[in-house]
Amino acid sequence: MSNVEQLRKQVDEQALTVRQLKSSKADKEQVTEQVALLLGLKEKLRIAGGDNSNSSSGTPAAATPKASGGNSEAGKSTGFTLKTAKGTKDYTAKEMAVRKEIFATLTEVFENHGAVTIDTPVFELKEILMGKYGEDSKLIYDLKDQGGEECSLRYDLTVPFARHVAMNGITNIKRYQIAKVYRRDQPAMTKGRMREFYQCDYDIAGAYDAMIPDAECVRVTVEVLTRVDVGPFVVKINHRKILDAIFDVAGVPEEKVRMISSAVDKLDKLPWADVRREMVEDKGLDGAVADRIGEYVQLRGGAELLDKLEAMPELMASEKAREGVQDMRLFFRYAAIFNVVDYVSLDMSLARGLDYYTGIIYEAVLVEENVRPTQAQPTATGAKEVKEGGDIDESQVRVGSIAAGGRYDKLVGMFSASRRTKGKGKATDVPCVGISFGIERIFSVVYSRMQSAEVKANRTKVYVISLRDGLLEERLRIATELWDCGIATEFAYKVKPRFQNQLNTCDSEVIPWAVLIGSEEVEQGLVKLKSMAKDVSAEEKSGVAVKREDMVAELKKRLGIVQ
Repeated sequence: MSNVEQLRKQVDEQALTVRQLKSSKADKEQVTEQVALLLGLKEKLRIAGGDNSNSSSGTPAAATPKASGGNSEAGKSTGFTLKTAKGTKDYTAKEMAVRKEIFATLTEVFENHGAVTIDTPVFELKEILMGKYGEDSKLIYDLKDQGGEECSLRYDLTVPFARHVAMNGITNIKRYQIAKVYRRDQPAMTKGRMREFYQCDYDIAGAYDAMIPDAECVRVTVEVLTRVDVGPFVVKINHRKILDAIFDVAGVPEEKVRMISSAVDKLDKLPWADVRREMVEDKGLDGAVADRIGEYVQLRGGAELLDKLEAMPELMASEKAREGVQDMRLFFRYAAIFNVVDYVSLDMSLARGLDYYTGIIYEAVLVEENVRPTQAQPTATGAKEVKEGGDIDESQVRVGSIAAGGRYDKLVGMFSASRRTKGKGKATDVPCVGISFGIERIFSVVYSRMQSAEVKANRTKVYVISLRDGLLEERLRIATELWDCGIATEFAYKVKPRFQNQLNTCDSEVIPWAVLIGSEEVEQGLVKLKSMAKDVSAEEKSGVAVKREDMVAELKKRLGIVQ
């Protein structure tokens, strides 16, 4: 059977699989994943059949390299689609300049709070990662066995950090890490949701008094998001103990708690009716139990909401709920001292589907300027969705999650217990709390507000320009002198460059100053310093003549470089 015939058979089989999933009303994510596989097979069939034109889906035309030597059989197609893998992307020089600035801001904030940085492998043993992410475990990328170990790409930076703490017997550390993670998700790249992306984590590990590190994590979050200027945002908070108490009081069976928690966590994207339907029809929860959950999880507000919870005798009969409320009162007290309480909203629907959270949980989301944190947010079209009866549709509360985290007191203990069973140490719980920033989403927001022409991709401060005659060797001498003094400098790689082309380079590369030289200036031992800014005096625009030996000092003064 030829390659084309095999592909046709695979396409037919995959199409049948998709039809069966749709007819059985399978999970939407599962259907989407299988449809993506079908489209991929169709693309391979198109290329194998010799059709190199653009596909209807807008996929770039396949690039077909020429056969060379004995590497390709004569007449055999060697076409391939020239694109990045799904859920990944390249970044241009200007995009990278903005990303580097964001990374630098986060690093500065983290280090201002005393954090140190570590690094962990991009892949971990599969057993380290499994069972830590609830229903999201299906999004973990598994690797083929290459040497007797089953490995997977890291899903986040938190679990590898906990493994690092347990493996090295660390009892306290305040650490940050900026690195790539991988998720086999359905990407929405315009919103910064991808399969390969950076996370920036800040975590505090160690046994400390209640809620002090937890409140500082929110302080760090507010500092970061304010410094990078993402626009108006709110930090939603909740407590796993309160949420677990709600499930207990409502009558959720123990074996269904985590799956129901994952459903509740979707209230930021779906209306309550859809979440309830998932609980009852998909998860098999009793309808009356779901209704009792709904009475609690649709509550949100500030510190005053704690008074409302304490006025619920059925809930306060739970020791978990009482402990959770006590923690949150402490949190609000410390948050007020840290000047971040105005950014915080207590939201009972925030669940965070990851299995390892044990206490406070956070999620920072973008909001519209004219809407208070406890109100529903406008939809993408700018209008609020209104249900029958005039209620605001709470499914529209989030524009985009840009940071999330919480307390995980038992995760390190899980790994240290493993060391104990192998005779390498004792089981030790190291309480941890942290926040993780979604850098791709932050970048999407920040970069979309910028004018591309205003973004400076390089660090060049000075461009050496010849007025006439090229003067290449003199330009090289000036550039060398400026480099030796630590001034970022460039010049044209031509013997006789055009004057206007050199000026155009300054404009396109946003280079603030130019050193102009001509034959007369060289003979007189002078150079001209020309500002490339638009709003400057006529003298600076035409060029200020200075002695050659004063050139470095004058440039440093104009560039604000300390002598």
